[in-house]
Amino acid sequence: MDLLEMWEQMSWPVKALMGILALMSMMSVGVFFERIFTFLQAQRQSKTFAPQVAKHLKDHKLKDGIAVSQSKNYKYSHLAKVVLAGLQEYQFQQDTGVQLDKEDVVDSVRRAIQRAAALTSADLKKGLGILATIGSTAVFVGLLATTLGVINAFQGIAQTGSGGLGAVSGGISEALVGTAIGLFVAIPAVWFYNYLTGRIEYFNVEMDNSSSELVDYFIKRS
Repeated sequence: MDLLEMWEQMSWPVKALMGILALMSMMSVGVFFERIFTFLQAQRQSKTFAPQVAKHLKDHKLKDGIAVSQSKNYKYSHLAKVVLAGLQEYQFQQDTGVQLDKEDVVDSVRRAIQRAAALTSADLKKGLGILATIGSTAVFVGLLATTLGVINAFQGIAQTGSGGLGAVSGGISEALVGTAIGLFVAIPAVWFYNYLTGRIEYFNVEMDNSSSELVDYFIKRS
């Protein structure tokens, strides 16, 4: 029995579940490649951004550092978003003319950086919820198709009054196909999720390090 014959013998609920699994598979692959593109851009742009903004800060040119951080060339850079928040907050404190203690200024900058880092981390995680849902539910969708296939097999027995292979082959086939496709969809989704989570953890470490270095810079500057 080939795949076309299996499809023709499947009941419409099982066909609907197969369609759902196909949609889940496409969503999983789409999210993965979209995130990979975003992460590669973030890594490449951050690698270029870091030495440029460091040069401006070394020369005490905060406005130039802000301009570089706001450049469209670094719109994917996670480091640019964090550094920009800190520089803008510090520049705002300087422009207001209000005399604040050094500790208050640094705390204000630190909070701005933490907010930016949290938002950036959440943006990096975009789509991972879909992968987690697919990885945890695709198997159960396949098992539901398996259950319906077994029910169909027993209905074949009841209609023919025989328990021979011919009466149950269609239901058993669709049951096995449902389980296999469910696993085929779930396993890559889990792999994708774990890999992307590891990359995000690395980006979070980079943002933490950059945040600490920027805060230290403002402490010394103050």
